[in-house]
Amino acid sequence: MNQWYCSVCHETFNSENKPGICEVCHADDRMIMNSKEVPQSLEQVRDSARKKLTRICAAYPSCDGSFDKICQREAYGKPIGLGGVGQGQSFRANGQALADIQLNMSVLGDHFEPDTSCSFLGIDLDFPVLASSTAGVSKYNDAMDETMFCTCVLKGSKEAGTIGLRGDTWFYTPEDNPSLNAMKACDGYGIPIFKPRSQDVLKNLIEKAEKYGCKAFGIDLDGCGSTIMALHGQPVFKKSVKDIEELVNFTTLPFIAKGIMIPDEALKCADAGARVIAVSNHGGRVLDSTPGVATMLPLVRQKLGDLVTITADGGVRTGYDVLKMLALGADAVFLGRDIIRAAVGAGTLGVKLHLEHIKKTLKKAMFMTGTKNIKRADLKILFKHNRTMEEKWEKY
Repeated sequence: MNQWYCSVCHETFNSENKPGICEVCHADDRMIMNSKEVPQSLEQVRDSARKKLTRICAAYPSCDGSFDKICQREAYGKPIGLGGVGQGQSFRANGQALADIQLNMSVLGDHFEPDTSCSFLGIDLDFPVLASSTAGVSKYNDAMDETMFCTCVLKGSKEAGTIGLRGDTWFYTPEDNPSLNAMKACDGYGIPIFKPRSQDVLKNLIEKAEKYGCKAFGIDLDGCGSTIMALHGQPVFKKSVKDIEELVNFTTLPFIAKGIMIPDEALKCADAGARVIAVSNHGGRVLDSTPGVATMLPLVRQKLGDLVTITADGGVRTGYDVLKMLALGADAVFLGRDIIRAAVGAGTLGVKLHLEHIKKTLKKAMFMTGTKNIKRADLKILFKHNRTMEEKWEKY
C-alpha cells in the first residue's frame, strides 16, 4: 500500500495505485505525488519544475533573460513563453537596474529582530511580498490545470502569511475564468487583476469578484499591448482616465492600476481614484527597450508622495531585491516568474516554500542594513554609486 499526497490541498491517500483525482479538491493526477517524493526543500521544488518545464524554463539560478537562457534563446520569432518580448532588453533591464543598486551594510547598534509585518489595503501581512498576477501556465507543456495553478498560488500565499494576485489571459473568459474560479474556492482570499477588456466585460468580472469576497481588483493597463487576446476574440483597449474613474465608481473594491512606468500617468491614475499604483513593465513582456522598474520606481514615488500605495515588480528574485525596492519607494513587492516555477514544482507547498525563503532573506537583508521594520526602509540604506542616476532622481 502506498501513500499519496495532493500538492494542491495537502490531503493524503492510501492506495496501491496513484489516484486519478483528489477526492477533496478534485485536482487531477498531475498534482498527486508519492508521499515519499514530496519536496522538502526549495532546491527540490525547482528541480521538479525544471523537468516539467522542459524547453520553457530551466529554472536557472540566475533568471535574467540573457540570450544563453532557454526562455530567451528559444523565444525569438516564437511564442514568448516565460521570456521577454523582442530581444528581451526590458526583461534584462529589470534585473540590471536592481543589480546596479547596492546596500549599505550597518553592523553597529543595538541587536534587534527585524519586523517584516505590514498592511496592504487593510490586509495584515507577515511581509510585503505578494504573488504577482501571472496566468497561462497550463499552456506550458500542459504542466498543470490552470484553475489548480491559481488555487495553489492563492493557498500557498496565504499559508506563507501573505496574499496572492491572479491574472488574466487569452483563454480566460467571463463565463469560465480560472482566476475567479480559484478565488471562489479560496473564499475570496486573493486579488484578481484583469486585462483591459471592454468596460462592460470588466464590470461583469468585477461583480463576480465582489460576489466571491475578493479583497480588491486591478487592471493590467499595460496589457493593452496584448495581441493574442484580440486573436482569440477577446480584444483589449487602452484605458482613459475617464474609463478608470468609471470602474472606480462602479465598485467599493479598491482599484489597482498595474503596469505604470511614467510618473505623470501614475498621478493621473491616483487622481482618478486608484488606491494602488503598481509600477511594472509586465516583466519585460509587452514592450522591449523600457527602463528597468527599479529605475522608474523612485521617480513615481517622488511624484506621488504618500498619496497612494505603490508596488513594484520586475527582476525581483531575492529578499535583497525586495529590500531594494522598498527602499526605492515601494510599499510592497510582487513576484512573478519564481511563483510560476514554485507552483509547477510542488503546487501549494512549492509556493509556500518559495515565499518563506524570500521572507527569510528579506529579514537577513534588513538586519544587516540596520532596518528594524519595513517603514524604515528608505534611500539611506542604499549606496547610490551611480552619480548620474542620483542626479536624475533629484532633477526628474
